[in-house]
Amino acid sequence: METKTQLTLKPMDNGTPEPGALEGARRATGKAPGSGGGRLLAYNAPDPEVVENKPRRYFTAKYKLRILQEADNCTKSGQIGALLRREGLFSSNLTTWRRQREKGQLTALSPKKRGRKNKQKNPLAEKVAKLEKENQKLRLKLTQADAIIEVQKKVSEILGISQNLNKGND
Repeated sequence: METKTQLTLKPMDNGTPEPGALEGARRATGKAPGSGGGRLLAYNAPDPEVVENKPRRYFTAKYKLRILQEADNCTKSGQIGALLRREGLFSSNLTTWRRQREKGQLTALSPKKRGRKNKQKNPLAEKVAKLEKENQKLRLKLTQADAIIEVQKKVSEILGISQNLNKGND
């Protein structure tokens, strides 16, 4: 009695095996068992290369909340396990997400933005900047007015005109 083995075999075109090809158990006639024909069969092996690192998975808040809702709706035994297998998750994911939901850390369920954090603007900063600019303009006008007054004093001294500052008080 012959037994057939379950292998993925591919018939060769010219009837000769490729070097290193799996021939299976051969008879003395050179035929593969159960082949019936005179051609030899070659074995197509799957690619043995393994991916070095799986890419990191990121879960959105929407996804986490949906999975938690589905897990909460599971009533029969084995349904949560089936859910976890279907989604490729671990029970620790559910535990962590439930804790975060109970603490009200909805921000923890959303992805964190990387990089520098935005500084909060002081609501008075714009008004202070405007006032400082106005103050600087007024100081400039004051120095110009002082310079004009000094020039007027010197001109009046040269021309011999008396300066009576208290004319309106007589």
